[in-house]
Amino acid sequence: MTENTFNTPAPGSPGPEKPKSRNGLIYGILIAALAGTWIYMLYDKNKSSEQITQKNVQIDSIASSRDNLQQEYNAATARLDDLVSQNSRMDSLVKTKDKEIQDMKARISSILSNKNATQAQLAEARRLIEQLKSNIEGYQQTIERLEGEKIVLAGERDIARKERDSVSVVKDSLNKKVDLASVLHASNIHLQPIRVKGNGKEVETTKAKRADMMRVTFDLDDNRVAPTGDKEIYVAITAPDGSPLAVEALGSGRFTLEDGTEKLYTAKKTVSYVTGQKLPVTMDWKQNSDFKPGDYAVEIYHNGYKIGEGKVTLRKGGLF
Repeated sequence: MTENTFNTPAPGSPGPEKPKSRNGLIYGILIAALAGTWIYMLYDKNKSSEQITQKNVQIDSIASSRDNLQQEYNAATARLDDLVSQNSRMDSLVKTKDKEIQDMKARISSILSNKNATQAQLAEARRLIEQLKSNIEGYQQTIERLEGEKIVLAGERDIARKERDSVSVVKDSLNKKVDLASVLHASNIHLQPIRVKGNGKEVETTKAKRADMMRVTFDLDDNRVAPTGDKEIYVAITAPDGSPLAVEALGSGRFTLEDGTEKLYTAKKTVSYVTGQKLPVTMDWKQNSDFKPGDYAVEIYHNGYKIGEGKVTLRKGGLF
């Protein structure tokens, strides 16, 4: 007969459940470690996501700043170009600092065209743009000052011109009065038809058929204003039909009246005049055709002014 033996725990000692309790502890530690790993992983993931978000926000901020700076730069260069195109003085002002401005614009463009520009570089670009805007403002103020000076100078010039013109008008008026006062006057005017006989003797006639020439005699009256010197005197004779007696081949021509118009003259003569003295003058006109009967008029001119006139009548033929 086989004997069955049972392990009966001693009084006061732990029962057979003790190994199971030890395994639970190990499981608890493993679970806690796994939970910690998951928690760390979740934390690290959240932290990475936050960093990525912050990085994206930073990139967006830089891009936004670059775009804003680009707009300010475009506006500044447009204003500069506008000032240069509208004002030649601005162009000369810019040219004096051309290299400085070109270097500044080149640096700004280089930074703004760089998509990976840093905040420090954008800050540099902003500083340069503000300096460019400040220069442009200074140019504008200089132009306004120069324009103001120009207006003042223009006003002073206009005043000077008005004063000069006023003096000129007075001077011209005085000169005209002097010129007018120096115009000679003719008196004792006679238009005489002359017949020249075979022996050369000259006699006055009243018959058109007998007249060989017209003789004009007159006195140039004394004038205390007219200076001593040669004076050119013009004589214009008008035929009975109203046509001027003028033949270029015989010395006739045109002269200018004081109003600027021209007039035909029959003959002219240069005389030597002495201030304040009377001078008798004789002028003859021989034409290459017969004189017609009727009224003849004579006008005498000096310096474009008519200074005397007279007339004579020639009758039809006869013996004497």
